[in-house]
Amino acid sequence: MRRGRALALAGAVAGAAGAAAALVAATRRDGVRADQLRRTATMARMGARTGTSYVSMRARSALADEERRKELADEFQLRSAEQVAEMLGGMKGALMKLGQMASYLDQGLPEPVREALAELQQNAPPMAPELVEQVVRAELGGAPEQVFAEWDPVPLAAASIGQVHRAVTWDGAAVAVKVQYPGVDRAVAADLENTDLLFNVMGLLFPGMDPGPIVAELRERLVEELDYRIEAAHQRIFVDHYRGHPYIHVPAVFDELSTARVLTTELVQGAPFSEVVGWPDEERQLAAECLYRFAFGGIYQLHAFNGDPHPGNYLFHPGGRITFLDFGLCKRFTPDEVRDFEDMIRAMVLDRDIPRFRRVIERIGLLSPDLVVSDDELVEYFGHFYEFVMEPSVVEITPEWSSDSVRRFFDLSGPHAEIMKAANLPPSMVIVQRINMGLFALFGDLRARANWRAIAEEIWPFADGPPSTPMGERIAEWERDRAQA
Repeated sequence: MRRGRALALAGAVAGAAGAAAALVAATRRDGVRADQLRRTATMARMGARTGTSYVSMRARSALADEERRKELADEFQLRSAEQVAEMLGGMKGALMKLGQMASYLDQGLPEPVREALAELQQNAPPMAPELVEQVVRAELGGAPEQVFAEWDPVPLAAASIGQVHRAVTWDGAAVAVKVQYPGVDRAVAADLENTDLLFNVMGLLFPGMDPGPIVAELRERLVEELDYRIEAAHQRIFVDHYRGHPYIHVPAVFDELSTARVLTTELVQGAPFSEVVGWPDEERQLAAECLYRFAFGGIYQLHAFNGDPHPGNYLFHPGGRITFLDFGLCKRFTPDEVRDFEDMIRAMVLDRDIPRFRRVIERIGLLSPDLVVSDDELVEYFGHFYEFVMEPSVVEITPEWSSDSVRRFFDLSGPHAEIMKAANLPPSMVIVQRINMGLFALFGDLRARANWRAIAEEIWPFADGPPSTPMGERIAEWERDRAQA
């Protein structure tokens, strides 16, 4: 985000205030439930405060020199971002999820804004112990101190839907207990019905981008994520597949202590992503390789994808080992859907047959056959997403490359606007695009560097490449042992 776009943050908030105020009046007339009114009014107050601060900042800057104007602008960005982060964290639900997404999706956000929003990744405001007890008692039949032998009332982490507590079972197992916020289902429903408000918040967080794709994805994600029984079922699939894996670890689910609103899993300690970016280069590269193998290995080997590449969902260990958390949004692929991905890779990467690539994406509905666009234009746009595996050579994924990936989804004012407006993501691809929006954003922070093509050929069943790294050698050994067991 350039400085002009950064200052547009204030204008977006002020605009959201006016729109939200109008929406409040409309909801009063139409009798929309109190949750929606309250949350909309909160946004209106936030917009009004930020708009006033912006006017004050501009007035103070009028007679200042260039250096002082920059100082005032930076102070305003930080103050506004902190206020927005505090508001979204307190509101929970869909609006807080938007703030979390913004903190790691856009490499171009000013650093003060990203740092403030990043607080939502792991340090969101927790709920009162009394509310936690209320949910646990209703779901598991007793207070936390009765259900568990030990219970830490201070949450280990708090997020948009629920918060996690450390506990010990009566059998002596250390566990992480995720408890859903009471009433969050109503809050999410109010946010998702309030489409105008969501679009205004998206304008605040991503100025200049079309908010429609994110809002649509957010709807699908949050509705499914509210039922922890679905998450438990997803997690068991990954637990079974990766049991004993030398690098990928998924915590076991305690079925007898899990319900629709409480999820109990194995407790694991590890380093957060914010710490890993400061690790030595060798450790960062091992972490990136493991993340890559987990994401793409799930698609092509397990036919399942954990669709939330959020930095708070990983616990890192030395030597490239990672514990993967939060399986609230998983996509299961049919064999035909996986073959579609394979056909695209064969045409674009292995055979460089662009006319065939065009036929594939037209067949699956990614692009309309009526769109008149040259093969060169197709390669310029879609080729970007395959660029890092085009050649069997070492490629570094930079923050700039990651930002370009995000812009190709949301910035309709750029050189690829015609293709972007005509493109239509099929249902099987909506969740997978979170790799481009989220996972590669993390790779940019890690300065991930590898021969991604060689690693990919290990993962692609149609390539069946040999191990290309020490990590690949150990995984191949594990796979041989598992096959013989």
